[in-house]
Amino acid sequence: MRLRPLTAALAVTLPLIAAAPATAATDDAEDHARPAAACALAGKTGWTDEGHDTDYHQFQQPLGTKHVLMLFVDFPDAPAAGAPDDYYRQLAPAADWMEQDSYGRARLDITPLKRWIRMPQDSASYGFQRGITFEQHELYVKQAVEAAQPYTDFSSYDMLYIVPTKTASAISFSPTYLYDPTGAGITANGKRIKWAVTFGQDMNHWGYKVADHETSHTFGLPDLYAFTATDYHRYVGGWDLMGNIAGAAPQHLGWERWKFGWIDDHQVACLPGAGSRTVHLKAVERPGGTKIAVIRTSDTTAYVAESRRAVGADGKACSTGVLIYKVDTSVATGNGPVQVVTNPGAAAPTGACTALDMQAYQPGQSFTDPTTGVTIDVQRRGPLTDTVRLTRR
Repeated sequence: MRLRPLTAALAVTLPLIAAAPATAATDDAEDHARPAAACALAGKTGWTDEGHDTDYHQFQQPLGTKHVLMLFVDFPDAPAAGAPDDYYRQLAPAADWMEQDSYGRARLDITPLKRWIRMPQDSASYGFQRGITFEQHELYVKQAVEAAQPYTDFSSYDMLYIVPTKTASAISFSPTYLYDPTGAGITANGKRIKWAVTFGQDMNHWGYKVADHETSHTFGLPDLYAFTATDYHRYVGGWDLMGNIAGAAPQHLGWERWKFGWIDDHQVACLPGAGSRTVHLKAVERPGGTKIAVIRTSDTTAYVAESRRAVGADGKACSTGVLIYKVDTSVATGNGPVQVVTNPGAAAPTGACTALDMQAYQPGQSFTDPTTGVTIDVQRRGPLTDTVRLTRR
């Protein structure tokens, strides 16, 4: 979860190539005439979304090495329990996960300040519950920075991880701090503190991947779980890290990897208007090859197909094949900006897998949306590849 500053400036809208007009049916021979940018979508929410025009002044560029300072905080009503090293070891694997998920294009260099920092207020006074205000959250970050400033130089770091002692039950969940460029904000050692993950006790449930989830908000991604209490994970289940962090195959969807620059344009097969093409997809879990096939359906919507080789939480395969999902960059965070397409022929879930985790399409199966004239046929499958036929009338 990330908090939005009430006075934050809206994201800058950058020009994208407009949707191509309808053309006669064509095939792979003309693939070079269909630049991937013709399937890119602009964000329309003015905040975190799945659009390709993220404002990287407000948000953090998701490329290169991010130098992260990890602070450990306790409170007058919740003194420290355990050594900082124990907490660091719990979260440190987030760095390896991010490097693998980004194909080595994003790295987290996490430096722990190995001492407990005493916060000036009781843990229960900071308002850590759903609905915490931006002002309350910024105060928490500011006080942690001020308390740690005698012991470190903040000018060397891009963002902060603030980790509370496990005795601070009032610090319950892990929101992300995204600065307000119109406000005074927080400055230390001459550097503006723009981004921070303030961990809560939910890190003990979600594990280190909560660090990757929250860091992804600093890159501009929305939440893909539902904000309503009925079936939180009805949109993407465990297919995406921004949905169910503890799901069967939580990683970043291929669309998001393209948005981040982890997938190059030449790895995106684009069908921006009427026509058809055959695409050979390589599993997103492996580097190289064509990663996603995109059928653009409007200024803010597209269908995406990608090859997946998922492994469940119990170490067994949940669903392998072609994952198909709809992206809508006009839909706000928590309301389903990405929704996995239901596969009526999906296998029954087993083990740690849910029904939504079993939605990948298999050879001989197809998806059709009569409203947009989109059809995606799955034709063949290899050990790490799937072949699909895209059609739009």
